Amino acid sequence: MNKLTLILALAASVTLTAAAQKLVIKGSDTLGAKLVPMLKEAYSAENPAVSFEIAAEGSSTGISAIVDGTANIGMSSRRVKPTEVSAAQSKGVTFKPIIVAFDGMAVVVNENNPIAGLTARQVEQIFTGDVIDWSAVGGRQGKISIYTRNTSSGTYSDWKELAMKRRDYARSAQKMAGNEQIVSEVARNPNGIGYVGLAYLNAKGIKSMSIDGQAPTEEGVRSKKYPYARPTFFYTNGEPTGEAARFIAFALSAEGQEIVRKVGFVPLK
Repeated sequence: MNKLTLILALAASVTLTAAAQKLVIKGSDTLGAKLVPMLKEAYSAENPAVSFEIAAEGSSTGISAIVDGTANIGMSSRRVKPTEVSAAQSKGVTFKPIIVAFDGMAVVVNENNPIAGLTARQVEQIFTGDVIDWSAVGGRQGKISIYTRNTSSGTYSDWKELAMKRRDYARSAQKMAGNEQIVSEVARNPNGIGYVGLAYLNAKGIKSMSIDGQAPTEEGVRSKKYPYARPTFFYTNGEPTGEAARFIAFALSAEGQEIVRKVGFVPLK
């Protein structure tokens, strides 16, 4: 082997090693905006050679990334759809769902809104556009401004399932890229309403609504008494291996689940 060949071989070896130590995680904003970055920080402290690429652009993007082979882990706040399973199978991909935490979708309004709670029926009516003024649900007169997630979001789909009886959103609903954007809009709009994950309830300018008397708390989510509770997932292509398997094991460990609780999610146990 001449010198040039040796150099090229070594370079290739270094490249493969670097690639093996890079973990690409794509998908849900609910998981990817806060929880996964905090898990990554703790994991990196013990595994400094591992680099991360985290893209939180919606559950659908994470599921697609597993099908396309562009991510090691897909983050999702919803289960995969039958059409996605079929698309994956056509490419030889088998989804492996791993529940990483439980979450509750909390209804949030501006902190100055006098209403303290809503019924599940009122929530359905507001988000479908049947009710358009706060006075219809016991509040001050004012046109309701609805803020939702965008269509690539698993939360967008889950909300239709759990809160709207699969009905369409009101035409006036404004689609936001993530939880933080919904919080920002509701905080500045006295007539605003939206839904966010539990990790965002301490933001300034908003307050959460009890639903049929049930507050969005860890106890309510764990017991499923709170109506908008759901699991959140990591997806892989088949059983996770290598660095992906080690990171997932860390997320499910006692240390990882303590981070889950600190961020505002509900741990598995």
